[in-house]
Amino acid sequence: MDGAWSSAAVRRAEAELMPKLKPGALMQRAAAGLAAACVRELRRSPGHVYGATVIVLAGPGDNGGDALYAAARLAERGAAVHAVPVMGSRVHRPGAEALVRAGGRLTDEPPPSCHLLLDGVLGIGGRPGLPDRAADLIARIDAERTVAVDVPSGVDVDTGAVPAAAVRADVTVAFGARKPCHVLGEAALRTGRLELVDIGLAPHLDPQPPVQIASEEDIAAWWREPRADDDKYTRGVVGVAAGSDRYPGAAVLAVGGAMAGPAGYVRYAGAAADYVRIRRAEVVCTDSAAEAGRTQAWLVGPGLGTDEHGLAELRTVLARPIPAVIDADGLSLIGEHPSLLAERSEAVVLTPHDREFERLYGSPPGDDRAGAAAALAKRLNCTVLLKGHHTVVAASDGAVYANQTGRPALATAGSGDVLGGFLASLLASGMDGARAAVAAAFLQGRAVRLASAGRRTVTASDIAAALPAAVGTVLSRRDGRGPTSPRRRV
Repeated sequence: MDGAWSSAAVRRAEAELMPKLKPGALMQRAAAGLAAACVRELRRSPGHVYGATVIVLAGPGDNGGDALYAAARLAERGAAVHAVPVMGSRVHRPGAEALVRAGGRLTDEPPPSCHLLLDGVLGIGGRPGLPDRAADLIARIDAERTVAVDVPSGVDVDTGAVPAAAVRADVTVAFGARKPCHVLGEAALRTGRLELVDIGLAPHLDPQPPVQIASEEDIAAWWREPRADDDKYTRGVVGVAAGSDRYPGAAVLAVGGAMAGPAGYVRYAGAAADYVRIRRAEVVCTDSAAEAGRTQAWLVGPGLGTDEHGLAELRTVLARPIPAVIDADGLSLIGEHPSLLAERSEAVVLTPHDREFERLYGSPPGDDRAGAAAALAKRLNCTVLLKGHHTVVAASDGAVYANQTGRPALATAGSGDVLGGFLASLLASGMDGARAAVAAAFLQGRAVRLASAGRRTVTASDIAAALPAAVGTVLSRRDGRGPTSPRRRV
């Protein structure tokens, strides 16, 4: 499990490491890694370093020093480097002197365009928002590529919020560790491609980062493969209480998601049974959750309705001492009847988008999405999967996870129904609530990537159909077989 560390945690790690190094060595490590990343970008466009135009926006702190020392290395290789102090005459003096010695120049008026703009304005100690001078320069410089130094300047490093002007980078070169802004909120969208430079911090970082990030290896290790002595019941039975006469598609999509998971048996309960039977012959259908029989986990809510029937189905599901996923109309009902969760001892996973979150919590998630998800998880003693371009999972014990596989194509009708069914199947197989939520978000992101290959549009049905391939890709890497085709390389 990887993670993202707060600015305070990174500062503590740096303070432990620096006395063990020669003066300035930590900055030189960062600058070397940053310069190497810039060289890679320049080799992509314009195709060479020599003669390329580079503009550095340099703040007065260590972030500006990293940028200036890296720019000096580019100038030594023949790049035309123009460094602009963005806070009056204040500049990281040793870095500026190194740049000038290498052939670069300090200037108040940079060229109107460049091949590479190096954002060294603010580091992890900076407040959100850009100085006016920096904001003006960024607005009028025509840069082919923008590389941020450690974090995009102007973002809130610890929450990922972007309350004011901030840099939008094509690449962010982070030193020592990810920061929360790289994986949370709007700041994650402004990070671009993240490159990590090892500067020796790892042994000094807190063992438990405030934001955890699952990898393919984690997902594969959690996955329960069928055993030789398994039958359809021991693999897990998942119940789906979803859909209605008005919204039969929600039932079909939720069942499709459940069938893509590891459970061996899917039971459907609801008014859309005829639609489910036509499309999913393997599914056993009943009219209500009370009639469904033996199950190990449930999904309840998508397209169910919020009338007395919907409330009765939710009560029936929650009365069973097994894990449950609550989505869509189920979340609206929980917002009206939160006491339904009061006596629960088994795992509950709530999967709200922002408007559903507001119904549950009383206010929208706001800029601090991780904090908001954690607060709701604690209040309701459950796991919360807060949907968004960078989905956040918060467990009731305070653990927070960020998912990095989300894609814009997931913002399509029915994708949440697929996610809910798939998540419930993971719970039915024995995976705990937080891991199931993390794995479901991760693999759905991979599925939409596979489904969108060579296409401009993707539907929820496409995502459900691609989920088994996404699972297979991750598990095949665990087994050492690698991807089965170039198209599935992730």
